[in-house]
Amino acid sequence: MSVKSDFSENRRGFIGLAFGAVAAVGGVFALGGMKKSWDPLPSVKAAGVTTVDLSPIKDGELYRTEWRKKPIFILKKTADMGKNDERDVVVDGARYTLCIGLCTHLGCIPSYKPASKQFVCACHGGVFNTDGVAVFGPPPRGMDIPPFKIDGTKLVLGEEGPEYQALMGKA
Repeated sequence: MSVKSDFSENRRGFIGLAFGAVAAVGGVFALGGMKKSWDPLPSVKAAGVTTVDLSPIKDGELYRTEWRKKPIFILKKTADMGKNDERDVVVDGARYTLCIGLCTHLGCIPSYKPASKQFVCACHGGVFNTDGVAVFGPPPRGMDIPPFKIDGTKLVLGEEGPEYQALMGKA
């Protein structure tokens, strides 16, 4: 064996190891870049949370807002509307109906009729009571409840708090 062949084999081994190390480092950076491109933008994350102050809402009043481009209905219940422990959101002693304002039949937006205390979908005649439960027509279930968290007298839509998890355990 000559000295020249030892040098060639050592050199070839070193070049192989160096190439493997560079490829591994490049692969790690490429995976990091791919993960970063899959993460939602900060503007999208900010749009995923809506905060509503419930203190100015009067008894029997329907407050409308938007969360993730969906209509949200918040109805402050009066004593004659009855309690529904499976769907009511209780904040500071007051009971609220909180629901995504879309009919579960075909996604139309029902209107609230205070005289009859019902949400009525004009498209196909679906009727929901003040709890958001389907009582007549084609809707297969009540209106959906968005994830929420209670923060004092504020409702934070888009975050799952213990109150939401307890409600979903019942519903």
